Amino acid sequence: MKQFFARNLENGGRIVRGVVAGILLIGALVSFYFLAPLGLVLLISGVFVLFEAIRGWCVLRACGIRTKL
Repeated sequence: MKQFFARNLENGGRIVRGVVAGILLIGALVSFYFLAPLGLVLLISGVFVLFEAIRGWCVLRACGIRTKL
């Protein structure tokens, strides 16, 4: 299990995920005003992507799927 959570991103991938996390979190704030369930989904997604960016780990890469960044 330790190998599954090993770092598998370089700085470029971490930056992209950080930007995507910011966009998702801003979208969550805006959509809570209109539709709370959508805001909750965006919030959870944003927090998870932010975790990936901070940790330097990608769940898709950990499962063997190759990503561009």
